[in-house]
Amino acid sequence: MPLILAPLETTLKIVKLAGDEKTKKHLENLGLVVGGELKVLSRTSGGVVISVKESRLALDGNLAGHIRVA
Repeated sequence: MPLILAPLETTLKIVKLAGDEKTKKHLENLGLVVGGELKVLSRTSGGVVISVKESRLALDGNLAGHIRVA
């Protein structure tokens, strides 16, 4: 499922990064890699706040839409 639709406060595994190579590289530089885990902490207007590797990141809806989780 797309990250933007993921349930709150549940540990999820990243199964796919979509988009062009520039977008994928940007996500990887943020620590979001296939096989990695994250947790959705909250939803904002059009985006999400996530926890990944003991850090918090705010992603807009467009960028969050490129991340598939299970």
